[in-house]
Order: sequence, then structure tokens, then C-alpha cells
Amino acid sequence: MAAFGSAYASPSCSSSLSFSHVSPCFFRSAFVCFHRPFRARRQSLSNSHPTAGNDEQVEGVSQKRFPGRGKDEKAYLPPDGGRGDAGRSQSHSQSTVFKSIATQKRDTRAADNTRNLQDSDFLNAVVKKLHVKDIPQYVRELSIHIDVHAPLERSKIPLEVISKCLDFLVSTPQSDNSWIIEISAFMIGDGKLLTNAHCVEHGTQVKVKRRGDDTKYVAKVLARGIECDIALLAVESEEFWKGAEPLRFGQLPCLQDSVTVVGYPLGGDTISVTKGVVSRIEVTSYAHGSSDLLGIQIDAAINPGNSGGPAFNDRGECIGVAFQVFRSEDTENIGYVIPTTVVSHFLDDYERNGKYTGFPSLGVLLQKLENPALRACLKVPSNEGVLVRRVEPTSPANDVLKEGDVIVSFDGVQVGSEGTVPFRSTERIAFRYLISQKFSGDVAELGIIRDGTYMRVQTVLETRVHLVPFHIEGGQPSYLIVAGLVFTPLSEPLIEEECEDSIGLKLLAKARYSLARFKGEEIVILSQVLANEVNIGYEDMGNQQVVKFNGTPIKNIRHLAHLVDSCKDKYLIFEFEDNFLAVLDREAASTAGPLILQAYGIPGKRSSDLLEPYIDSEKDDGIPNQDIGDSPVSNYEIGFDGLLWA
Repeated sequence: MAAFGSAYASPSCSSSLSFSHVSPCFFRSAFVCFHRPFRARRQSLSNSHPTAGNDEQVEGVSQKRFPGRGKDEKAYLPPDGGRGDAGRSQSHSQSTVFKSIATQKRDTRAADNTRNLQDSDFLNAVVKKLHVKDIPQYVRELSIHIDVHAPLERSKIPLEVISKCLDFLVSTPQSDNSWIIEISAFMIGDGKLLTNAHCVEHGTQVKVKRRGDDTKYVAKVLARGIECDIALLAVESEEFWKGAEPLRFGQLPCLQDSVTVVGYPLGGDTISVTKGVVSRIEVTSYAHGSSDLLGIQIDAAINPGNSGGPAFNDRGECIGVAFQVFRSEDTENIGYVIPTTVVSHFLDDYERNGKYTGFPSLGVLLQKLENPALRACLKVPSNEGVLVRRVEPTSPANDVLKEGDVIVSFDGVQVGSEGTVPFRSTERIAFRYLISQKFSGDVAELGIIRDGTYMRVQTVLETRVHLVPFHIEGGQPSYLIVAGLVFTPLSEPLIEEECEDSIGLKLLAKARYSLARFKGEEIVILSQVLANEVNIGYEDMGNQQVVKFNGTPIKNIRHLAHLVDSCKDKYLIFEFEDNFLAVLDREAASTAGPLILQAYGIPGKRSSDLLEPYIDSEKDDGIPNQDIGDSPVSNYEIGFDGLLWA
């Protein structure tokens, strides 16, 4: 597997967590909401940081504008599934826009190849999207916050140098707390538009304007698919839709088919058209969602600002959405398009549930069975199947699969010894493609060999539960402040913000190698201490996992808040991972709490999601404290392709 190097630009790699002075901003370690849509590869456990010049990168392609800089001074920005609907019958009525794309009635009026592309009607369905991104209150003290979707390794290089070293320009704030990002979107009918999810993350306002029109219209984000990097927008203004003709969707293309990418990338203000061919179709790593879904590789130029723009075949049909590129010293012209099969899954999911629920996972770690001796040892009679090495505790498959089982078929489709299944007429594709075609809650039938005996089992497919999430739901992290002790769940944005050195090897190892044992489980850490006489002796603590409160194991931050609120003991006793104790007098802590918040300019002692009553719905079954697991939790940490998560 190619190494996908992470590239995030930040003013400094050092952690700015000190609150020994009075400050109007929130504690940054708890509110790590810097825009991080790109997760090409999770950081390694080593302390080495490869340079951007030598790193292979998967980058998304949004354009952000710096006031006061020329358009040619551009730096590089952000980035990211799929289910094929061909052949699946539609059992329910649906609007034209939500019909399974592969089953839409193809318009027989093919575009005239001799026609001037500039006058093509389908170009008018591509719109420019102006996206106002808000800087959270807790980072507004920063003079400049570089929002890079395809993060560059952090350094202390001045902003001017960074902007010259990068391929393209990111944006600076239009004011002290917002940016304007220019990206692409396109009309799909029924008052809806499509774009990339990474383009609307942390946005406060989205405006769109049509080709040849200076009027901007407010758009509403209806759904955001993190894994597939797709967002659905709606524009209510009837004026915007006058004379508009939605795009027609085409089927999955073939290799060497012509492809045209249309959008509003950097380099100018008018619409841009680039042309190439389809180079490859396979299960692809989606940078924004840290997921593996069907993707189309093309050689047409894709640049910042192309994000969310459509890609067309030579008949004027939309075959996908431009969303990321691959860059290294050894490659060129490798861009990626989200195919219409993935778009179809996203739209069908939204229509079924009224919201986006995500792509399901089988929740098993699989090993290829290429070696004949290995197959003979497992009593597998032919060159087929993949070996189950681990099953996630939170996966329904944990009830029907065991370590040592060999999966030889999925819904009747034979699985090869390399973990591939037949695809179209003469191709093969990764086995997890079949899983991505399902919806959350669907049932799959698995043919397995257990101890030499063939059997069939059924399991429900659900979305994967992450112990350490790649994205923070709702954009704002949860936090709890107890007498100056700041607690928050461990997440990938937090790890990125703090850097590996300050997070510590043990927490990094847990993030990379530990699975959630029950739904709702979190690693809760003491992010920092807001110094006060009530917490004297604990001021230097930071980024340490709290495992127990007054002897009770902590399930998640909501559970910790509940335990603190309901405590009637004289002391509040926090037990940390390394057997360190922090003890506070309960009455003194209660008295000092409001004063600490006032001194540091923090409006509340907890995030809004912790204000709701606690309901203990997590089934932990008395499992002991989380320890470091024995295998990586994602394909990005696995050093070779013999093992893969499905």
C-alpha cells in the first residue's frame, strides 16, 4: 500500500496550552476544531516528521483566497465511497434526483461531439460556491490560522515561506474569525446541489452563484457524508433555478474513456475545463473520511477549487465528483473522482433515513490466503477465501464469526485468496467493495469454513465504531472542567493539534492499536490544568488518560460528568493511567470552579452536549480498563497488504 503522507500546515508544532495568564479564549487543547478534513494517513508512533517535499500526499482540492495576495500565489489545501446500485430494483417511489443513478433512464440525446464545448448546456449546471468558514472562539487569538485540507507537516516556517513552498494558496481570514473559500458544486435537480463534504466542514454560511451571473444565493447543507466526501445542498430561491437544467448521470466508465473535469479552480474566476482519460477504477483510500471506497483515477488536471465539481464523459453525462489528488516526486497527473455508484448510495441513504447514516462495515481483520501451506493447515480445499484474524467487539459479526474462520463467499459471491471478487466482465476488485454496496442495517450472508467444515452464517452490517474518532461530530469537541482540570475525549483532531511529542507514546499506541469494546466508549484525557490554588500540585499535568473516578471505571466523558455531578463524597478522586492520583476537596472545588472560569474567560464549565441528562445505555459488561491492543485499528497503520480491515 502506498504511503499516504499527512500534510497539515500549522503556525507551529509546539503546543500552546498555557493558561497561567488571563485570556478571553478557550483552552485550545479541549477545543481542537481546526479544519482537518484530510486524513491521508494517521501519524506514526515515531517522532520523525517527513518533509513535505519527500512525502507522498493525497490531497483534496478546495480553493481559499488570501486577501491582499495575487491569484497566482496559491498554496495547497484539503481533500476523500461506494455502493453500486446497478441491477438493484427500486421498491419505493422516489424523485428523479434520488433515483439510483445506475438505473436512471438514459437520455438518448447525446451531446454533439462537434459542438463547441463552451456553449454546452451542461456547463451551466456547474456553480461556484462561496463558503464562509468560521474560526471558533478559542482560536481567534491566533494572528493567522492556515486551514489546509491536505495538511502539511507542521513547522515554524513563516507564513510567507509556507505559501511559496506549497503548490497552491490557502486562504487567510476575511476578518478576524472567518474565511471565504471558493469551490465548485453542480445541480442535480429538485432544488439540490452536490459538492464535497470537506468543502462545507465548519462552515457558517454557504453561497452559490451560477455561471454568467453575479447574484449569490444562500445554500443550506442538508447532509454531509464524511466517509464518501459528499455533501448535499439546497437552494430555496426560485430565481436561482430559472432556466436551470440538472445534470444527467452516467454509468461507471471503462478504462481509457474520455473524461472532462469542470469547475472553478484557482488561476482565474471563470469556469475551467480540463480533459483526460480514465486510468484506473478500484477501491481507493478516501483522504477526508479515512475510508476505502470505489474511486475513479484520471489523468485530467484537478486543482484547488475543483473540489465538488463534476466530471463528464464524452456524451455530456456526469460520471462523478472531483475530490482529491495524489502527489509525490515520482508521480504526476493522478486525480480522483467519486463515481456515480457512490453518489447513488449517498442519495439513497439520505432518502431512506432523512439523513446520512454512513457506509457499513463488517468489522473484521482479514488475512490473504495465497500460501498453499496456510490453506492446507486451515483445511481450505481450493484457492479461495480470506482468514479472519480479529473481529471488532462492537461489530454484530462478533456473534457469528470467530478468529480462524475462513470467509469464502459474501452474499453468494466467491471471495478469492487475495481478498478479491469478480467485478464487471473481466476485472476483479477488493472484497470490501461488496460491503460498501450495502446500507447500515442490511443483512449479509457469509459462506465460511470453520475447522474444515463449510457453513453459512448471517450478520447485520453497521457503521464502524471508532474508539478514537477521525472527525468530531457536530464540529465542537466535548469538554468538562472540574476545578480547573480540563477533560476531553481523545480524537484524531486533538492528536494532530497537540503533536505526537506532547500526546505521549502510550496514548498514541492506544489510538492506533485499541478497538472500542462497547458502543459509546471513549478515551477521556486530562487535557490541561487551569492553574488555581485549589489544584496546586497538578498544574503541570496534561494529556493523561483518566481511568477511574472515586473507584468507578470511566466509560466516556458523559459518564465522567455524571459521576462528578452525582458525587456526595468529601473528596473527588481522579485516578490516571500511570497510577497517579489527583484529589480535590469537593466543596472547595465547587467554590473555586466559577472563579476559575471567570479568570480564564470561559463561559461554561462543560460543553452543551453534556448538559443533557445522562442515560447509561453503554453495555460494558464489566470489561476491565482499556489496554493497548495487539493489531492496528486501520489499514493505514498496517505495513503490508497481507492484512486488511473489511
